[in-house]
Amino acid sequence: MSNTPLLLLDNSSMISVVNHGSFKCSDLTFAEAKAILEMHEEDDVLQCFSNMDIQNIMFDFLGIEKKNYTYKKIRDMKVMQDAIVFKLYTSPSETQPIILTDKGTQAKKIQNVYVYCQLLSRIE
Repeated sequence: MSNTPLLLLDNSSMISVVNHGSFKCSDLTFAEAKAILEMHEEDDVLQCFSNMDIQNIMFDFLGIEKKNYTYKKIRDMKVMQDAIVFKLYTSPSETQPIILTDKGTQAKKIQNVYVYCQLLSRIE
């Protein structure tokens, strides 16, 4: 593993790594996030979140090859270290349809959940 592995973050873990230093943050398309991940070996990526919903988004919806990234809680990013941040954005549902679950229970839609990606880099 390199001295500055690529970090995979979510909303919560992003807050914990930006304690010291200057950072640059830019939006990524899903294709760009996938390409960056594909450029790194499995042992050169640290997953800093345990949210299964985000893992499902990464692997199932973005089409990223499923890998067993090492989990590690990170408190500070190193200078010249990069991270891909998978950010969840929730908005109220404009409509509230009722559906039946696979067990036959009624479920009502109350919110919309979206995900977007950002590239976070510590520059100094």
